[in-house]
Amino acid sequence: MGIFGKQDELQIIAFQTYGTDKHLYARGRALEDEEIDLVEKGWYGILRNTYKRFETDEIKNTTLKLTLADGRTVTGRTDNHGYYLLDASIANLAELTNSEGWLPYEMAYADAKLKRTIKHENRFPGEMLIPSKKADFGVISDIDDTILHTGVASFLKWKALYNTFFKNASIRLPLKGAAAFYHQLHRGVSGNNANPIFYVSNSPWNLYRYLEFFLTKNTFPKGPILLRSMAATLGNRKTEQPHKTHEIENILTTYPELRFVLIGDSGEHDADIYKAINERYPDRILAIYLRDVGHRKRMARIRKMFEGYHTPVSFVENSDQAITHAKKLGLI
Repeated sequence: MGIFGKQDELQIIAFQTYGTDKHLYARGRALEDEEIDLVEKGWYGILRNTYKRFETDEIKNTTLKLTLADGRTVTGRTDNHGYYLLDASIANLAELTNSEGWLPYEMAYADAKLKRTIKHENRFPGEMLIPSKKADFGVISDIDDTILHTGVASFLKWKALYNTFFKNASIRLPLKGAAAFYHQLHRGVSGNNANPIFYVSNSPWNLYRYLEFFLTKNTFPKGPILLRSMAATLGNRKTEQPHKTHEIENILTTYPELRFVLIGDSGEHDADIYKAINERYPDRILAIYLRDVGHRKRMARIRKMFEGYHTPVSFVENSDQAITHAKKLGLI
């Protein structure tokens, strides 16, 4: 609801997802447009926009329609929080993808009884990734303190809170050289591949556009951004590990013929999660990269955990070290 009781226009935020030639998987959220400015400066404006990201006016239990480029459609409904999930078996989706494997579609409100003004003439673009046949392997990467300076390992996570609530996405700094490293992984050793990149974070879906803007602005390769519900984010810390494990296992199961590179940091649970995944899916992980975030005790434990390990594991302080290691493995 806008100021003076004026109703805000409606929008649909389509999250970038992934699927297969026969499996359409689209998710996103239907909301009122709060006109969040991702580049606004000044602490008050940034804090106001942060408030808007979490205090949302969602469009509950309404019908939405997805339309593919060839005219085929799928309908679904939003839940009590405005989220939608369209999960359908549809043949020959790969025929509609571009050279990078992205399937374009449009989302629209389909409820004729919805008497509201809708932005963009009720046409909202979305994309789903179907890895290209040019892909040799995939990359699954953490975001916080792996490619984005966050401070999740700081005392009481105060740096992470400050960076999230008092910095806009346009001034957040990526780790030096990270984007270039990811592009090299995306293009592979031939330089012409289209290896898919998947970004997994413990951040809530409310930060989707914030993180999407950060990745785009800093020229990271485009890829699905996989976040989690606000309820899981605010819950017990024990929920952190299952979320990432669940997302990674879904990716591995969806693409059984692809092997993967896992990239994370030493700040929280990445090392434990990646080792557990590697044990459950032998021969599926080509390499593990763990960035040292400067916590000596944690790093010592992690190094010991991977002593004599059968899968290549590289502990890196910067992207140059990761690039050198990836070249030796023949990944880039």
